[in-house]
Amino acid sequence: MKCRYCIHFVVTSFQREFECVIVCTNLCLYAEISCGPPLSPPNTKLLWDHTSRPGSMVLYECTDGFYLESGNNISICSISGVWGEVSVKCKATCGPVPFLANSEVVWHNRSIVIHRCVDGYHSWRGSNVSVCGSSGVWQIATLRCIERKPPVNHLFVLNEKCVHWKAEKYEEDTEVYKVTYTGSRDFQRSFRDKRKQFLRSKAEQLELCLNLLPLTNYSISITAVSARFTATITTNTSLPAPPAPVVHYREFETPVPTLMLRRSAYTLDPISLYQVFVLSVEGITVFDCSSPASSDVSIKSKSSSEYTAAQIRPVGTQMNFTVGDGLHYGGFYNAPLEDGKNYYIILRVVSQWKTALKSTCVLWAKVKGTSYVLRVSSLSAAASVCLVAMVILGGYSFTWFFKKT
Repeated sequence: MKCRYCIHFVVTSFQREFECVIVCTNLCLYAEISCGPPLSPPNTKLLWDHTSRPGSMVLYECTDGFYLESGNNISICSISGVWGEVSVKCKATCGPVPFLANSEVVWHNRSIVIHRCVDGYHSWRGSNVSVCGSSGVWQIATLRCIERKPPVNHLFVLNEKCVHWKAEKYEEDTEVYKVTYTGSRDFQRSFRDKRKQFLRSKAEQLELCLNLLPLTNYSISITAVSARFTATITTNTSLPAPPAPVVHYREFETPVPTLMLRRSAYTLDPISLYQVFVLSVEGITVFDCSSPASSDVSIKSKSSSEYTAAQIRPVGTQMNFTVGDGLHYGGFYNAPLEDGKNYYIILRVVSQWKTALKSTCVLWAKVKGTSYVLRVSSLSAAASVCLVAMVILGGYSFTWFFKKT
């Protein structure tokens, strides 16, 4: 059986169009001929009708950023089911790959370049793709690579109260910070101050005041929750002046006045004490509260103008103390007050640890000595009372005697 098969096609190029050609052959085809998908040389794009029958044609053009340097850019599907050979060569027109600071090239094909930040830097918005345009100029990526810093840095404590830090965030979102702090004391082994707070903020500079306790060793941890990053700092608070108790100044005319004070429990009570000073009004003009506290427990004798009457550890919220009772308190002799003299009673609160010492003083009372005239008058009055009593008693006894007889 004779079969006649004719192929009609048109060949075009950049410069001209070939004439129509009819090729006829005596060939019996019992199955459809297909060349399959055409080849895709680098940096080219295909112009065709997506058919792969004999006579189908593909025109190759260079992609943006490249130009046809040489070679054949047309391929035709032959009767044998094979695409014609293509030797097209496309050369880039944009030159070297563009450089972005602190970045590296992940992939490129001379017309498209993909960038990424090098280790130690993170991307801050912008496109990470550079494209070689048809005009031969790179459309450079807008990617910015910023040095990667901890989400919490420049951490420090100000005035032993407030913690400051700088926030490094990849985006301008609200960050949640968990602040945990634990305090311990060298002189109080059982002491623990453990607390935590949360802070939500978009700010870059942050401050949080923690109300840290005095003379305490703190470890402070700040965690950026979303970034899962924790920074830690240690700080030691200093010894402050102790708070003065509440006293009501009074003036007494008794040589053994009893004084009272009220106080609040103080976190430094284990290293605090009260000192009671007796000062002669006639012999003292200035009392220096900042003078060093004495820790010597030996008995102290009073001087003519000033002496320590007692040294007492604070206990409870209320304390009574009798001046001049002749007892010893903390190694100090609470000597009786002399008659006829005027005294000031000074209460001094002292906190001391190692070489650090702080104190606070309050004027507690004034004791007025009994004068000579007042003492004579008192004795005369007492003698008169005794004489009257004796007269009455004698008269009663005399009357009773005569009644019996």
